[in-house]
Amino acid sequence: MRKVDLKRERKTLYTAPAGQFVLIEVPPMPFLMIDGHGSPDAPPFAEAMEALFSVAYGLKFMSKVECQSDYTVPPMEGLWWAERYESFYDRDKDLWSWRIMVPQPDWITPDMFARAVVGAGRKGKGGVALGRLRLETYDEGLSVQTLHLGSYDEEGPLIARLHEWLRQNGLAETHPHHEIYLSDPRRTAPEKLKTLLRQPVRRLSSSPA
Repeated sequence: MRKVDLKRERKTLYTAPAGQFVLIEVPPMPFLMIDGHGSPDAPPFAEAMEALFSVAYGLKFMSKVECQSDYTVPPMEGLWWAERYESFYDRDKDLWSWRIMVPQPDWITPDMFARAVVGAGRKGKGGVALGRLRLETYDEGLSVQTLHLGSYDEEGPLIARLHEWLRQNGLAETHPHHEIYLSDPRRTAPEKLKTLLRQPVRRLSSSPA
């Protein structure tokens, strides 16, 4: 049986220098994803995470049996947006909308996904959030990425610097702010957390970037 490490195979998508900005090209990829609104500290976010990972691990075990292919479940990712972008700088979390996601191998099919959702429901995992979960391809393309070291609540200044860097380099945002959680907050001290911050962009005319 083959064993695939998606994070290792897509290495450029999971690395960046701390506090510095690099341009990368992100290919279209399939994700498990679920949308919501409000603070990530509130119960609906935790329920969405339970649904997401219940199905993610269900698909992993299904893949081993049906496809003879095992893989490491990649880190969770999140898209974040708000009507007032400054709410990210001042951490006004109740104004945030979000989409949490887990990348999937290319061989996961809609039928496998549907059966994994049913299986999670039979085990009492995910609750009503299971009904909002979907398998969908997400295409970001050109993006700027950097690594944040420390607490999630201390990301604001680096996010502000990132957007100033975009303006200075003739780039404009195209999709929501994207985060990739490389550390498990249950096992990692806040000051040691590693989070990739990504912003999909497009080049403006006469861009120096």
